[in-house]
Amino acid sequence: MSVSKPVNSTPSDEDRPPPVRFGYDRHTWKEVAYLLTNLPATLVGFVYAVVTLSTGVGLSVTVIGLPWLVCGLAGARWLGRWERARARALLGVRIDEPSPLFGRRRDGGRATGRGRTRAARTEGLLSRVWTGLKDPVAWRTLLYSFIRLPWGVLTFSVTLVGLIVLWPVLPYLARALSHVDRTMVRGLLSPSDELERRVAELESDRGVVVDTAAADLRRIERDLHDGAQARLVALAMGLGLAKEKLLEDPETAAAMVDEAHGEVKLALQELRDLARGIHPAVLTDRGLDAALSSIASRCTVPVRVTVDLGERPAEAIEGIAYFTVSELLQNVSKHSGARNAAVDVWRTDDRLLIQVQDDGRGGARLDGGTGMSGLAERLGAVDGLFVLDSPAGGPTVVTAELPWRERGRA
Repeated sequence: MSVSKPVNSTPSDEDRPPPVRFGYDRHTWKEVAYLLTNLPATLVGFVYAVVTLSTGVGLSVTVIGLPWLVCGLAGARWLGRWERARARALLGVRIDEPSPLFGRRRDGGRATGRGRTRAARTEGLLSRVWTGLKDPVAWRTLLYSFIRLPWGVLTFSVTLVGLIVLWPVLPYLARALSHVDRTMVRGLLSPSDELERRVAELESDRGVVVDTAAADLRRIERDLHDGAQARLVALAMGLGLAKEKLLEDPETAAAMVDEAHGEVKLALQELRDLARGIHPAVLTDRGLDAALSSIASRCTVPVRVTVDLGERPAEAIEGIAYFTVSELLQNVSKHSGARNAAVDVWRTDDRLLIQVQDDGRGGARLDGGTGMSGLAERLGAVDGLFVLDSPAGGPTVVTAELPWRERGRA
């Protein structure tokens, strides 16, 4: 989970420039350098803003228009970063960098999208284009670049003349002009406020939730079609044949009924497994401790389970925690080569923490095809955290963090 520093609307003591002195100290020369470089910097920014907007609007009637504009807005972000760096170095203005618009994930990267349908991938691409078009940081940077041209010409001219004929009062001029620059940088190049950042995150996370729900529905449909449904169809056919033979060959009919009875048991077991995959009854009835112990008992590796919770978290959080541990223990069984594993669950303040570790060969990666990236995205979608530590040779330690939330308010 990313942490974004609050944006200060007023400069702190260390941000505030030193008092102006009659004379040329290093602060004055830095301000003079900033004011002289305003002209080339604003020329570059103005030209970039005009070209980006004009070509983006002009091409908007074609299929490449909006993607072109999104790329231009992404470039504006880099332009804003350069301007913040210039203000930081020469004016002492310390402004946090805004959160990345794309790819800022707690798992270190987004899922590869393997297994997603073409329609889902197209929808994801359109969502990213729309998010890029609404980027407030980029639009404010373009506005900053557009309105700065006359100011850049003015500051360059005044400072240049001051160096030649007004040098006795140049420190005062430089301080007054640079104060205006400081105000403009803070006002237009500061990161988005917390609300804007959270809205962008929630929009991105909503796409993850939708994709995850669609994948789960496809899995349930596949399991029903290939498993219980096929078995029940065969059962119906077998009972139909047994009914036909009931009078003419009672012994064969009895054998067929006996076989059908076995098929019924298998179908019931498959339906129970399917229901457990949707939401296990033991989790609903007895909570995480019993549910995770049930998972551990089915693992091919001995697993120690420790759950230290005074009360139960929200139902949705319990479900996410359960399936996270379930998938991690499946990875331990299939890929780790471990001899022992451990699951620890505890609460810290308003967070539910889960740690799964094993003494296997290690080397697990988020992009290693073991479902780790999908887990990380699922946790990220509910404001959670996923950390993988798996050096070659082991051990592997996975730490997951979820919001606690009150039960009944998932």
